[in-house]
Amino acid sequence: MDAAYVFRVRFRLETEVGTAAPDEFETVVRKSAATPGENGWLFFLHNLWRGEVNDDRHARSLAESWLSVSVLDVQFSELETDEAYFEALKAEIAADLGRFNADSVSEVLNKYLGSSIRVR
Repeated sequence: MDAAYVFRVRFRLETEVGTAAPDEFETVVRKSAATPGENGWLFFLHNLWRGEVNDDRHARSLAESWLSVSVLDVQFSELETDEAYFEALKAEIAADLGRFNADSVSEVLNKYLGSSIRVR
């Protein structure tokens, strides 16, 4: 099973010895997704809403911890997943729909990830 949350991140380099030019860059960050049911698997619940980051300041803080640079902007792109991970994710969600205040797995996926899921 393999999956990652994919983000587009714009960041700034800061130097204490002079200047850098350019000093702003964009990159793609793939954050490994925890196995459904294990610690951290609810990342989407705590950080995404309708396929977007749900708190810009928090998302920038997370990206800064991942990259150790000053982050200016973070955009969620997609959950990139293989079929096995996606099936395990859906099963784990189905086992506790009440946690998500939803009537179906599809509703949960849409509520948090929007249409930003790519199964490879």
